[in-house]
Amino acid sequence: MIARAPMDDTVPTLAMVAGEASGDLLASLMIRGLRAHWPHAKLVGIGGPRMAEQGFQAWWPHEKLAVRGYVEVLRHYREIVGIRSQLKARLLAAPPQIFVGVDAPDFNLDLARDLRQAGIPTVQFVCPSIWAWRAERVEKIRQSVDHVLCLFPFEPALLAQHALRPPMWAIRWRKPLRGCPTVTQHARA
Repeated sequence: MIARAPMDDTVPTLAMVAGEASGDLLASLMIRGLRAHWPHAKLVGIGGPRMAEQGFQAWWPHEKLAVRGYVEVLRHYREIVGIRSQLKARLLAAPPQIFVGVDAPDFNLDLARDLRQAGIPTVQFVCPSIWAWRAERVEKIRQSVDHVLCLFPFEPALLAQHALRPPMWAIRWRKPLRGCPTVTQHARA
């Protein structure tokens, strides 16, 4: 059994990585909900301006990870790997209560795997698209995260078909809450 990081109910530290504008938006909504329960939580990692508006401390801006296409990825590869390595070292030196990777699975799943092996609980917010392409990610998800927060209602059942053990959650968006997500657990077969 993996030892888990101690939970401080008064001021938890959450590490997050959002690698592009859409992840920044989703993470900012999550942070807003977290602030309702832990108004003084320390939120750190890689993020954007919307997360910063919610009190997130970005050690690196999300633009550093927002690269597209093979040429751009290759041109920035060393910098991105260096950022991941530095972030991992920083989080292992001062472990957060939880790590949340927001989308960006090519960056987040490897980092989450290493943090999870060190006893830090890990969550992936936005299920990697195993249903559309890259089904081989299932094993990486299994090794990397304790929970997956899914945007599409069919994803928890799909992950269960691949025998993923952690509880899978689906986000339901409701207009009365002005875009704030609510979380519902989906039973698995």
